[in-house]
Amino acid sequence: MFKKILIANRGEIACRVIRTARRMGIATVAVYSDADARALHVEMADEAVHIGAAPAAESYLVGDRIIEAAKRTGAEAIHPGYGFLSENPDFVDAIEAAGLAFIGPSAKAIRAMGLKDAAKRLMEKAGVPVVPGYHGEAQELVVLATKAREIGYPVLIKARAGGGGKGMRRVDHPDDFAEELAGAKREAKAAFGDERVLVEKYVDKPRHIEVQVFGDKHGGAVHLFERDCSAQRRHQKVIEEAPAPGMTPEMRAAMTSAAVKAAKAIGYSGAGTIEFIVDASVGLRPDRFWFMEMNTRLQVEHPVTEMVTGIDLVEWQLRVAAGELLPMGQDDIRLSGHAIEARIYAEDPSRGFLPATGTLHHLKFPQKIDNGTVRVETGVRAGDTISPYYDPMIAKLVVHAQDRPTALAALQEALAKTEVAGSVVNTPFLAALAADEDFSVGNLDTGLIARRQEALTRKASPKPALIAMAALAASGARAPRNVPEPWEAISGYTHFGSLTHRTKLVHEEDEIIARISAQPSGRFAVEIEGLGVQTLAIPSGTDPDAPRLAAWPGRLTAFDGVHSHTFQLHDPLQQAEELVAGGDSLRAPMPGLVKVVRAAPNESVSKGQPLLILEAMKMEHTIAAPHDGVVAEIAAEGTQVSEGTVLVRFEETA
Repeated sequence: MFKKILIANRGEIACRVIRTARRMGIATVAVYSDADARALHVEMADEAVHIGAAPAAESYLVGDRIIEAAKRTGAEAIHPGYGFLSENPDFVDAIEAAGLAFIGPSAKAIRAMGLKDAAKRLMEKAGVPVVPGYHGEAQELVVLATKAREIGYPVLIKARAGGGGKGMRRVDHPDDFAEELAGAKREAKAAFGDERVLVEKYVDKPRHIEVQVFGDKHGGAVHLFERDCSAQRRHQKVIEEAPAPGMTPEMRAAMTSAAVKAAKAIGYSGAGTIEFIVDASVGLRPDRFWFMEMNTRLQVEHPVTEMVTGIDLVEWQLRVAAGELLPMGQDDIRLSGHAIEARIYAEDPSRGFLPATGTLHHLKFPQKIDNGTVRVETGVRAGDTISPYYDPMIAKLVVHAQDRPTALAALQEALAKTEVAGSVVNTPFLAALAADEDFSVGNLDTGLIARRQEALTRKASPKPALIAMAALAASGARAPRNVPEPWEAISGYTHFGSLTHRTKLVHEEDEIIARISAQPSGRFAVEIEGLGVQTLAIPSGTDPDAPRLAAWPGRLTAFDGVHSHTFQLHDPLQQAEELVAGGDSLRAPMPGLVKVVRAAPNESVSKGQPLLILEAMKMEHTIAAPHDGVVAEIAAEGTQVSEGTVLVRFEETA
């Protein structure tokens, strides 16, 4: 077994690998960029090496620096995690040429499955069912458009390299094909350096079910059952679970057999996932699933498989890479209970899931739950920053219970006990999805979120009692001694000098005026304009039903179940500054790169018209006109902008 390994990754997956390595007595080396100098994975590792600037292209994607760091620190092997260089066969070749081991499959296996079109041709030869489509080399518009017509609309344009929904477009009509093809190619080029695509039949009620496979260097291969990843938005997974809802013994046997056959066809070694698209319009049937692609690495959602099998997949990766046989045979691998994973992101579901940035001023995860067991995979701590350079995932919340209904209840409980302040997060959306009438009974497909998006992403308004408690906390009224935050953190005065104290808060764009007066027995009457009077007491630190509040610079976040409401504390100087800075302009909703500009100065535009495309966190976001008007100025293509930068300025109306 290895004595020391280097993890060529960051965030939660780097922390995950370090934990298993530490348990096995293996020393670890972390690598980090400028943005990650104080990151959790750097702190956890035995050693850490700086490899470059914040952009991934200047650090985590520079294979030579990573290999040099491994050699300099005496690491014997490199674990790639997922993303970055994890599926780059040239990186594997370079590692082995340097005399090091790669903790993953061979470069040959990665190349065989790295391009979706070639992989599907290989799978057809191996007898694995493949979805109908065009997987050829020709990339001309006329060829691809013709093939799309032959396949029959709707079709799916997919980048032949990479995954994660990048470079993927559904096209419902021939008139839209050229524009969607151009967008898919641009996104694929930006994400993977390869703009080539394939075109496939779009399945009307598709489910995404994948099988975890594992092989060793001695020809052994097994499966560890399936995971359902159908809950997706913009082709990116949101909630994953194992086993798949509604799975039948016949379907499982056919699917897992095909997956193992696929792994053996390329002599696969290590952890891999065979992803299938399933037509669920008539239930799960053995003749209604097709090979989609193979991920030749550990998956983000691997913890759900670990929870239902009791197997540490990272340990298996290390053992197989060291030349050992698979630790268990197929007949020894058992399925137990039900596990669900929810990805907690810094993003705003109500704004089309726009990625968010910010400092995590307050971060708290549940340590235990009543309805099952909970596991939290994260690479951040309170005080860390979500930067625009990397994926904005904060944590993976994983629960396990005896069956799916109990696991869903456990997920709701875990989400309700999760507290994040400092950035907008998607926990209310995740809870709404888990409670959706179709999702909760297992009637799901990859289009479920898109169909229910408005209802699933609807923001909840804070309850009057919660507003009153926030106003009371913001007022500076003090609790008894030894009461924890936020009461001790927010101090304006320690004694009411008059009968009534006036406090102003801002929630979203709404100004809230509260008048607070002291009452007998240590209680307070809080009158909110338009909402009436609430009589409250400052809670003691031992009250389990006390409102959960977190104070951070200039703001106060109140938690109510899965919902959180952030109130801005009144600052007259800031308010005056914002009034001066106002104007008829359109600002960047997040940091990014202006990829395409579709309007020009002096051009008249109408409400909803696309004005430019902003590339942020490897995805394209269309910025549309908020109203009719005439463009006075617009950002140039290739401009890097920060959040709040003026992208478009409109001519003032008379």
